[in-house]
Amino acid sequence: MQLSAKYQAVLEIMQKVWQDQYPADNIIKEYLRNRKYIGSKDRKFITNTIWDVIRHRSRLEFDCGCCEPRLLLLAYLQQKGEDLDIAADGSEYGLAVVDKIEKQALQHLRQDIYPPEIEYECPKWLYEKINNPALVESLNNTAPADIRANFITREDAKNKLQKEGLFFSFSPYSPYGLRSAERINLQNCVAYQNGEIEVQDEASQLGAILCDVNVEQKIIDYCCGAGGKSLLLGMILNNKGIIYAHDKNPQRMETLKPRAERLGIKNIQTIEKLKPSDKFDRFIIDAPCSGSGTWRRSPDAKYRLTPNQLKAIEQAQEEILDIAVNHVTPSGRIVYMTCSVLPEENEERIEAFLQKYPQFETVNMEKLWERKLEHPYPLIETRWLKCSPQATGTDGFFVCELQRK
Repeated sequence: MQLSAKYQAVLEIMQKVWQDQYPADNIIKEYLRNRKYIGSKDRKFITNTIWDVIRHRSRLEFDCGCCEPRLLLLAYLQQKGEDLDIAADGSEYGLAVVDKIEKQALQHLRQDIYPPEIEYECPKWLYEKINNPALVESLNNTAPADIRANFITREDAKNKLQKEGLFFSFSPYSPYGLRSAERINLQNCVAYQNGEIEVQDEASQLGAILCDVNVEQKIIDYCCGAGGKSLLLGMILNNKGIIYAHDKNPQRMETLKPRAERLGIKNIQTIEKLKPSDKFDRFIIDAPCSGSGTWRRSPDAKYRLTPNQLKAIEQAQEEILDIAVNHVTPSGRIVYMTCSVLPEENEERIEAFLQKYPQFETVNMEKLWERKLEHPYPLIETRWLKCSPQATGTDGFFVCELQRK
């Protein structure tokens, strides 16, 4: 593809992303899936460019004083030092030539000092909630690609991947984790096809490990979604015992069965509805949340989230915790997790729970961490674990374990 045609593809994707209705990742995949004639190098260029534009969305909109995708793209290209006569050459499949009005707009981009929320690329209301500029900045950086070994050591997994020309290092904390600095397509990877590796951020791996499960326990992954933690728990238990997997929306679990088959996991049993008498030793809640901890991977998500949506999410979290109280054994634990960095969904949610249910207390995460992992505890707070790109080099992730006094 000619350069101008590649930028035209970027613009067409931007026009859908900027509607703030669907995840950018899905939009990109659908666009490229419908254009099989685009080669692998051009696909990579288009994908990398659109993500870079999204990561600079707040600044571009501030500079241009508008949200119009074409002008934002032209401003981005100008700031990157591209020759606009080449990038927008007006060819049959290329980006249209820059017109007189656009040229004037590009000559008069705002030169003001960025307000903090613009500097750190975050909607103002979310920036104020997080109240940590360094954390917000870290969430706008590109994330590494984390995977885990499955039924083999990570040393063996690393060697197998290296033979396929894929180079990973060990992730810092998880005994199963490996990390690549670049995004890698594993669909054609033999180790992936054979179920010897699985994609999972290290923080999510740690969340599953810290559930502290054993084969004697009755375990439920109550908001399992696609089942990433259930699959790791199944491996940790070496296919013994039973892990019950439930999700309010059964469609989210559609990929669980084929993933389990590929990974050789045989001890997961889906469950549609809880009986009043059902009690569990581990009631695991990977709660519906804002996903703010995953902004490194989905920087567009911060622009799709609204205050009303966040309120509805917080209400759902409270309701799920209420359910858990009635379905955990006297000596069991509620394991509450989110992939969020917002206090309302994390520590404030736990503090509200403890006020409502004073018969519960938090488990000391430092002691649990050092018993389950070989590394010193990396944080100061012990009532809960708050991972982040800034603190642990992972996605933002929160874990708290609640046990009856």
